Amino acid sequence: MTTIWPGRPYPLGATWDGQGVNFALFSENATAVDLCLFDSAGEETRVAMPEQTDNVWHVFIPGLRPGQRYGYRVHGAYEPEFGQRFNPHKLLVDPYAKALDGVEQWDDALFAYTIGDEYEDLTMDERDSAPFLPKGVVIDSSFDWGGDKLLNIPLHKSIIYELHVKGFTKSFPSLPEDVRGTYAGLAHPATIDYLKSLGVSAIELLPVHQRVDDRHLVEQGLVNYWGYNTLAYFAPDIRYACEANPGDQVREFKAMVKTLHAAGIEVILDVVYNHTAEGNHMGPTLSLKGADNMVYYRTEASQPRYYTDYTGCGNSFSMLHSRTLQLVMDSLRYWVVEMHVDGFRFDLAATLARGMHDEERLTTFFDIIHQDPVLSQVKLIAEPWDIGPGGYQVGNFPVLWAEWNGKYRDTVRSFWRGDTGGVAEIAYRLTGSSDLYQHNGRSPAASINFITAHDGFTLRDLVSYNEKHNQANGENNRDGERHNNSWNCGVEGETDDLEVQALRARQQRNMLATLLLSQGVPMLLAGDERNRTQSGNNNGYCQDNEVGWLNWQADPDGQALFEFAQKLIRLRMAHPVLHRRRFFQGRSIQGEHIRDLDWLRPDGQQMTEQEWNEAEFCTLGVRLNGSAIDEWDEQGRFISDDVLLLLLNADAAERAFTLPPTEGMHESWQTVLDTAQPDAAPPTEHQPGQPYSLAGRSLALLRQQA
Repeated sequence: MTTIWPGRPYPLGATWDGQGVNFALFSENATAVDLCLFDSAGEETRVAMPEQTDNVWHVFIPGLRPGQRYGYRVHGAYEPEFGQRFNPHKLLVDPYAKALDGVEQWDDALFAYTIGDEYEDLTMDERDSAPFLPKGVVIDSSFDWGGDKLLNIPLHKSIIYELHVKGFTKSFPSLPEDVRGTYAGLAHPATIDYLKSLGVSAIELLPVHQRVDDRHLVEQGLVNYWGYNTLAYFAPDIRYACEANPGDQVREFKAMVKTLHAAGIEVILDVVYNHTAEGNHMGPTLSLKGADNMVYYRTEASQPRYYTDYTGCGNSFSMLHSRTLQLVMDSLRYWVVEMHVDGFRFDLAATLARGMHDEERLTTFFDIIHQDPVLSQVKLIAEPWDIGPGGYQVGNFPVLWAEWNGKYRDTVRSFWRGDTGGVAEIAYRLTGSSDLYQHNGRSPAASINFITAHDGFTLRDLVSYNEKHNQANGENNRDGERHNNSWNCGVEGETDDLEVQALRARQQRNMLATLLLSQGVPMLLAGDERNRTQSGNNNGYCQDNEVGWLNWQADPDGQALFEFAQKLIRLRMAHPVLHRRRFFQGRSIQGEHIRDLDWLRPDGQQMTEQEWNEAEFCTLGVRLNGSAIDEWDEQGRFISDDVLLLLLNADAAERAFTLPPTEGMHESWQTVLDTAQPDAAPPTEHQPGQPYSLAGRSLALLRQQA
């Protein structure tokens, strides 16, 4: 007979203290809870949890050690029509589990109702789901961090690199086979050397919380590769661990973070607190749905059997209940305090605020984060939209938050595609999107600028395809975004036409240069710097194969693009005027004639108000005055820089751009880069008043030394 003690209601989850393990599970509406312990052979021992404090069921088992596998069975009403879905025949993953021992094995028993019954989800199923569900694992949380701490790189100095743990490392030729596709592979010296040589300051990992692979995908031989289908918000996904023992993935993840920090690279997690893997009313019962459905999910007020779905994934996490908020906050703090991550990107973040108007709690979630002494000090990045009414919230998040700037993406793509409509929009995006972020006191760093991300075309595909080609996803090409603002340069897909190839390469350079030379925070999609293609698939969420993995084979064009990206990143970091902390003022700020920013026509003169929105106007110059930054660095020293001149020509025809007067002692302009001549010799000098030949669809950067 198992010896039990009352235990404690806090902390939630399974906590080993050296003498045994305390288990604590919140359930407001349960009538009883069984703790289920599993031995190495899979035999189950059930322990009725005798104590309940503030709706937390708890028990302490002396003698248990790390490695112990466990789950819960929660008793209560099975009344889906009233939103109650308790079913003790279904084993549940602990919402606070720090590690899981495997992955789900799909079977009808994972559903709380009888599949195929005429009453759908209203009839309770009594089959045991334990053989098919991963179990929680008690962990030893100790780890020698060796003085490691968060890097706290200022956001305006950051260059973010979005990658998938497996996709980035699976085919990396310098890695040993046994660490490819793993956390250890991402921390390997060869991987670190690549990231450092590129020059990025942070990696943003696609979701690494343990996920579920949707049943319909598995039956087609596919998986939920991106990972936006979370099962356990505290557990690093075991799929990316090379260590064999359950629980070792926690130490492996910590070692990865420690190694990246030692190399000066931050770790940002893409997190999915807007929905879970349990789907809608016809979805499986794996964890929260069986622990207390009405607490954790948004249900329709008039018909609580059904879920309110703002995410397109079947359910929406309910941020209206204090315990749901606690779960999210505890998870976030855990990843910062225990796992040392440097920040988060919140998937479909608009969903987290929905319904907060109840009882005048519009900003509850954000207020809680802002007052938190831990979370208020890390990077907070929102994907500021969801699919519900009014879900596009770009520019509406509060101070402390940065946002994925979807308007930046769309504007830059449209500009270089040659769409008409004037240059006013691209001007805002180049200078940090003050129209979106200045109104509530935020800075240019609130704008996470990106042209491509995991969701959509790669950079190479953006210039190679007019249409998406997602047949491999098994949905008859119905999935994925149809409005991509892409342009194939005259031929759909791969081609041997050298002129088309040259134009595509230049367009890639144009967009990379625009991204790295804009105010705000650039985010680069892994592989874009290497000419990576997904063969026109713009929704590779289920492609755990060569489509979703980076191709590391030698490619002269890819190497040339990589070197160009390196040059751009070095340029950005060398010039403070390219990553200002504050918005440009666009007026004289040091004397009568010295302005921090000037917008120029091709004749070298100032733009007029009328010209901003003239449809045929697609050639633009902007002079960035580095001697008028009017900012100080972290040591209180005044920042000064060169004067830079950025010239953009989205017209197919060559344009002669008259160079404006210089300021200061140096009387000439030097070419720093030109996307039409990426392999040009050392900087050439040009005199003010002379025409600079700006090739069709090209970008050039010139400077006047301070």
